[in-house]
Amino acid sequence: MITRHAQSTAVGTLGRAQRLRRAATTRFRESNPTCLDIGLINNMPDPALNATERQFVALLRAAADDIAVQLTLYTLPEVPRTDFGRDQVSRYSDLRNLWNSHHDGLIITGTEPRAADLKDEPYWESLTKVLEWAESHTYSTILSCLAAHAGILHIDGIVRRPLGDKRFGVFECVRVSDHPLTAAAPSRLQMPQSRWNEIPEEALLACGYRVLTRSEDAGVDAFVKQRKSLFVFFQGHPEYDATTLLLEYRRDIGRFLRRERDTYPPMPQGYFDQETVEALTALRERALLDRREELLAEFPTAMAAGKVTNTWRSTAENLYRNWLVYIRAQKEQLAAK
Repeated sequence: MITRHAQSTAVGTLGRAQRLRRAATTRFRESNPTCLDIGLINNMPDPALNATERQFVALLRAAADDIAVQLTLYTLPEVPRTDFGRDQVSRYSDLRNLWNSHHDGLIITGTEPRAADLKDEPYWESLTKVLEWAESHTYSTILSCLAAHAGILHIDGIVRRPLGDKRFGVFECVRVSDHPLTAAAPSRLQMPQSRWNEIPEEALLACGYRVLTRSEDAGVDAFVKQRKSLFVFFQGHPEYDATTLLLEYRRDIGRFLRRERDTYPPMPQGYFDQETVEALTALRERALLDRREELLAEFPTAMAAGKVTNTWRSTAENLYRNWLVYIRAQKEQLAAK
């Protein structure tokens, strides 16, 4: 169960272990030896903020099993927010508290891109400061989607490439490297993708990154780089719920109907059954002929939601379980010195 302490930091013990109070320390070696301290920097836009928090909490809870995990929530203060969003993140810990904190592991989410150059995003300075902090104050840090692109740009100057359209759907990936994070993972796995950019694999390899999974249709999926901390990069979204892509597609159609985007959004690949595809194709044809917001009411949300399945959940739990086991092993090794 997730609880909150007096400083409005989200704290909880995940798994079957008892809840433990977070150690009030600032030095790396003084972290609580019986509990993993994980920070989640949730930068998602306001409509997805609570869903993203819920998804990561549920995934960590399932992955933790018998490992005690304590979670603290943050966000980058420069991420644009409405009054609703500012109210939601008011219960998060202030990012300034991070600099004097210890976390065994850190997760940094992406957000919707606003600038062609990531260095022009309003939160770039804060994000790079977090990356510098994480290298010396965590055993491992996960960077998701846009945060992964920002991480490789800051660390090695690798620039992402824009795609012709959104890479969107559930894609089959192949495990191409043995690593503690992919232990017990199947040779082929499903992974949701939702992004406007990609990373050239040759640039990653030239800079010493290790690719863990890749897709023939979607390119590199997961990759790592060992620095002082193990940096883990996901272009995909293992944390997604079964219906996340569905709701994102509906959102994008709404933006088209309101003329907030010029083109009709691509349907997520490898996700819907044939009946749903036919219903959504008919909606697309009507929308292209008669573009008005009222048509969004015809989106078959209930029918589609009842048919989509989470084909990546076991892979996601295995990845995050391996990540927590890795962090625990590193922590125990350091404590034994």
